[in-house]
Amino acid sequence: MKINHWDGVIRELASEALHNLTPQAPDYMATQVLPQLLTMATGPDLHGRHGAIMACGEVTHALYEVGLQTNRTVVDVISPECVDALKSIHHVLHERKQYRGFGGALMRPAICSLIGKLSLSKMPFKNDPIISAWQWLIDDTIHNLHLFSSGVKGGIIVAVVSALSALCEEYYQDQTGRADPQMQDALVSQYIGGLKSPQTLTRSGSALALSCLPTFMIRGKFKQIFDGLRQMCSVSQMEGNFTEARRDAVRAITLVCVKAGVCAHGRPDSTLCSNNIADVYGVLLSCLNDYTTDSRGDVGAWVREAAVTALMELTMLVARDAPEILSPDLVKPMMCCLAQQMAEKIDRYRAHAGNAFLHLLHSTKPAVPHIPHREELLIILPVETLTSLNWNAPSQAFKYIAQLLGLPEYRYHTLLGLSVSVGGLTESTGHFSSQALFDFLRGIQSDEAALEQFGETLLRIFRDSLHNSRVSTPLLRTLSQMLANSCFEIFATQEDHHFGLDLLNLCKEYRKSKDVARLRACIDVFCGLIQFQGEVRKKVWSQLLMLLCHQFPVIRKVTSSEVYEMLLTYDDAVCPEVLDDVMTLLSDTNWESDLATVRAHRNQLCDWLGVPRPRPVAKGTI
Repeated sequence: MKINHWDGVIRELASEALHNLTPQAPDYMATQVLPQLLTMATGPDLHGRHGAIMACGEVTHALYEVGLQTNRTVVDVISPECVDALKSIHHVLHERKQYRGFGGALMRPAICSLIGKLSLSKMPFKNDPIISAWQWLIDDTIHNLHLFSSGVKGGIIVAVVSALSALCEEYYQDQTGRADPQMQDALVSQYIGGLKSPQTLTRSGSALALSCLPTFMIRGKFKQIFDGLRQMCSVSQMEGNFTEARRDAVRAITLVCVKAGVCAHGRPDSTLCSNNIADVYGVLLSCLNDYTTDSRGDVGAWVREAAVTALMELTMLVARDAPEILSPDLVKPMMCCLAQQMAEKIDRYRAHAGNAFLHLLHSTKPAVPHIPHREELLIILPVETLTSLNWNAPSQAFKYIAQLLGLPEYRYHTLLGLSVSVGGLTESTGHFSSQALFDFLRGIQSDEAALEQFGETLLRIFRDSLHNSRVSTPLLRTLSQMLANSCFEIFATQEDHHFGLDLLNLCKEYRKSKDVARLRACIDVFCGLIQFQGEVRKKVWSQLLMLLCHQFPVIRKVTSSEVYEMLLTYDDAVCPEVLDDVMTLLSDTNWESDLATVRAHRNQLCDWLGVPRPRPVAKGTI
C-alpha cells in the first residue's frame, strides 16, 4: 500500500484511489480495509497516520455514495465500531498533542479533510460533542496559521475552508433550511473579529472562512459580514502591510455577494440590492488604487487583480438578475478604472484587466448597461479581439489602448495608465506604449481643440499626482519625451501659452525635492519647455540656472550636460553673440566642484543670458 509513502502527494493519490475502488468491493472495503486504516490513523508512524486519516475519509464517503444507490445510510454500511473509531481520531491526536510542531502541519489538513468527508457522508453526529471539537480544530488552525512554514500554509487554508463549508452545511442547519442562530452568531462574530488580528494569515483565513459559509449562514448577516470585510480592505499601510489579507477580503466579498444573490428590492442584511450595491462597488473600486509596495515589489497588484475579477463577476451577476440597479454612476467609474489598469506596465495585470474589459463590453447574455461610448468602443475593440488580441504583448495591446484617448470619458484614466507605462523602466513596454501615444498625438496635431483637451487632461493628472512618486516621476519622463518629439509645437509657437506656464509652475513644486530621479526628469522637462516663447522661456532659464548650483553635485553636472544638449537643439534660446561663450563655459566647468566656485560660473551665465542672479536664502537664527 502507498498510504504510508514518504511523498505526501502519493499518499493523497492513494487515498483517492481507494475512494475510486470502493464501489467495486464495498463490503470488503467496509469490513476489511476501513478497520485497518482506522488502526493506522492513530498509529506511531507520521506518514502512515497522515495517509490513513485521509483514506478513512475517502473510503467512508465512497461507502456513503454506494449506500445512496440502495437507500441505505452510511451507518448501515459500516459497523458501529468503525463509526466510533472515526469519531475518536481527533480526540486521540489532541490528547497526544500531535497537532503541534512539524507533525501538526500534516495532521491538521488531514483531519480537516476527514471532517469534510464525514460531513458530506452525513454522519449522524448532529448535536454530538465531536462537532464542537471539530469546530475548535478549524478555528485554532485559522488562528495559528502564522506558525506553519510557508510551503504548507496554502494547503492548510484550502483544507480548513473546505472542512468548514461542509461542516456548516450538514450540522448547523435545521430541518427548515435555516441556520442554527447560536452557531451563526458565534461563527460570524468570531471570524469578523479575526479580520482585525495582527497576523496577516489569520486575517486571510478569517476572510476565507466568511466566504465559504453557506447561503443560509449569510442570510441576515450580510451587512455585518460586508462591513467587516470592507473595513479590512481599507486598512492603511501605516497600520501594517496586510496585502494578502486585503486580496483575500476582496475575494471573500465576491463570494459572499454571489451566495447572497441579487434582488433589486431585497433586504440589505440578506442580499445584494439597490441599497448596498453602491457600497460594494465603492470598496472594489478603491481596491483598484492599491499600489502598496514592499521588498517583493508591487504587491498591491494582487489586490487590484482580485478587484478586477470581483467587478467583472458581480457586474455580470447583477446585469443578469437585476440590471435596473446597475446605474451609470457605477458602470462608468468601473469601466474607466479598468481602462487605466489595462494601460499600465505589468503585462499580467494589464492582460487581466483587458480581458475583463472586453468581456463586459461584448457580453450580450446578459448585456451590461450604461457602458460609456459603447458604439465607439465596439469599433476600436471589435468582437474578434476577444480571441485575437494578446494583452500580454505590448506590441499588440497599446495600439488599441491609445485609441481610448479620443473618448472623453476614458481619456483621464487611460492617459494616467499610459503615462506610467511610457515613463517606466521596462524597455519593451516603454517603447510600444510611447509609440502608440505619439501616433495618437500626431493624429490630432492639426486639431488645436483636441490638443487643448489632451493638454488639460495631462495637467489635471499632474496636479492630482503631484505628491505621488509612483505617477509623478514616470509622468515627468513622459512629458519630456512629448516635448522632445514636438508634440506641443502648436502651443510653443504662441506667446505665453498657458500650457507651458502651468507645466512650468507644476515642475517648480519639485525644486526642493531630494529625489534624484525626479529632479533629473524635471531637468529634462525644463529643457523641453525652452521651446516655448515669451515669459515661459525666461522662467525656464531661471530654474535651470538655479539647478546649476543645486546642493547635489550630480544634479549640477546633469543640468549642465542637458542644457548644453538643449542649446545644440534650440540655438535660438540664446543670443547668438554669447552662444559660443555659454556653451564653452558649460562644457569646461567642473560643476561637481565646491559651490563657491560653481556659483561664480553660474552668475557669469546669468549675466550673459540677462537673467537676474539668484540670491541665496539667508538662514534664520534660532
